[in-house]
Amino acid sequence: MDFVFAPHAPATLAIAGSDARFPVHRIYCIGRNYAEHAKEMGAAVDRGNPVFFCKPADAVVANDATIPYPSATQELHHEVEMVVALHSGGAAIAADAALTHVLGYGVGLDLTRRDLQATAKAKGLPWDSAKGFDRSAPVSALRRAAEIGHPQRAALTLDVNGQSRQRADIAEMIFPVAEIIARLSLLFELQAGDLIFTGTPAGVAALRPGDRYLARLEGIAELRGDIG
Repeated sequence: MDFVFAPHAPATLAIAGSDARFPVHRIYCIGRNYAEHAKEMGAAVDRGNPVFFCKPADAVVANDATIPYPSATQELHHEVEMVVALHSGGAAIAADAALTHVLGYGVGLDLTRRDLQATAKAKGLPWDSAKGFDRSAPVSALRRAAEIGHPQRAALTLDVNGQSRQRADIAEMIFPVAEIIARLSLLFELQAGDLIFTGTPAGVAALRPGDRYLARLEGIAELRGDIG
């Protein structure tokens, strides 16, 4: 097949303990999945209508990278999240079968241009430019579910410059992983290579040039990096 220019290489993530790579298809995110974070953002949680949005696949950033401070914002905020990686998918997946589609788990940051998001919210506009910008999705190496199981409890934390910023347990999620997958599959046909960011706890705040972050999903994954 001839192309008018060379196709871009797919975005990939490391898999812990393996030389194999995880090719990223899409990145889905759920908002307002921890009650205290919804409260700090002045938002209500609607169990009937979870809030989903997307990031481009090539927004992923590997561990221990330096991320240039993004353009068009004065308020780059961190949101630490457990990340779920799928090895298979489908449409209208039943919640009791959802975890069979999970390859593994990691930890990531949903980087957000908070000022752009606030302006979009005030005008009733989409969040795309606030959430889906370049290098807005740092993600750790993935740990296979076959190795660690499907975590129901684990501390989710973020330190910036050695100071604790965010801390919660994934057991506090309003929509658990199986329900997130089931709900998403009613809106999109999920596929192998999809990543799902599962929401952030309270404590979101600004990152500045020179900041060093350390995100952890207890016993499963760590993610380090700098803001350039």
